[in-house]
Amino acid sequence: MTTMTASHLVSRNVISRWSGALWSGALGICAIVAVIRPAEADPRAVVELFTSQGCSSCPPADKIIGDLSSDPSIIALSMPIDYWDYLGWKDTLADSRFSARQRAYSRMRGDREVYTPQVVVNGSTHVVGSDRTGIESAIGRTDNGTGAMSVPVTMSLAGKQINVSVAASKEPAVSHGEVWICSIAKSVPIAISRGENRGQQVIYHNVVRNLLKVGDWTGRPESWTVPLENLTRDGVDGAVVYVQDGSREKPGPMLGAAYTSLH
Repeated sequence: MTTMTASHLVSRNVISRWSGALWSGALGICAIVAVIRPAEADPRAVVELFTSQGCSSCPPADKIIGDLSSDPSIIALSMPIDYWDYLGWKDTLADSRFSARQRAYSRMRGDREVYTPQVVVNGSTHVVGSDRTGIESAIGRTDNGTGAMSVPVTMSLAGKQINVSVAASKEPAVSHGEVWICSIAKSVPIAISRGENRGQQVIYHNVVRNLLKVGDWTGRPESWTVPLENLTRDGVDGAVVYVQDGSREKPGPMLGAAYTSLH
C-alpha cells in the first residue's frame, strides 16, 4: 500500500474528529481500595498495528500480530483505519479514532509517516507492520528506554466490573500519564469481496472495538473500577488497560499495560 502522509490525508478529506463523548464520556468510574491479583507476566511492550482490509500489503502484518498475541510479554493490538475505504472496500472494523491516533503519533514524532501496515511500539517507534525482525528490534530498543513500560499495571475481572490498579513508577522521572481501557475481539475472520484483497479471508487479532479513558495517573498508586457494560459488545472477549504519557492528541511513550480475558 502506498504511503499516505498526513498532508495527503487532509487533501482527501479523511480527517476524523475524536469523539469526546466516546473517549471521555461518563464511565461510572470510582476510586477503590482493593487488593488485585498481580498479572502472570509484566508486559515489556505494547504493539499497535494500524491496518486495513483494503490494503494488499496488510495481511502478512495481520498474521504477525496474531503470532505476537500469543507472547505473554507483548500486548499486541489491531487498530483498523478508515482512510483507504474509498479504494473499493469499506473496512468493516475500521474506526476513525484509530486513523486520528495514527496521525497523532506521526505529529509527535515529526516525521509525517502515516501508512499501512504500520506498527507503533510502546508509543514511540514506528516500523513497517510486515517486518517481524524490525518489530522485535524496536521492542528491544524501547524496552531499554527510560520510563517505557516502567509502571506496574494490574487488572482483574470481578463480577460485572473490572478492577484496575496502577502502582508507583519504577523510574523517578515518570510521574504522570493517562489511563485507558480498550475492549478487544481476540479473533475476527473477515471475508473480503472487493478491493485489493478481493476473495481473501483474513483473520484479525486483538481488534480494538472500543477505547475509553479511565482516569489520570499522578505517579502514586491508584485504583479504579470500570463497569463491564461500558466495554461489552458483540464479539468482545478481552480487555487491555494501558498507561500512556501525554494525551490522546499528543500521545507519548507507553508507561505500563495489562491484559485480561473476559471469557
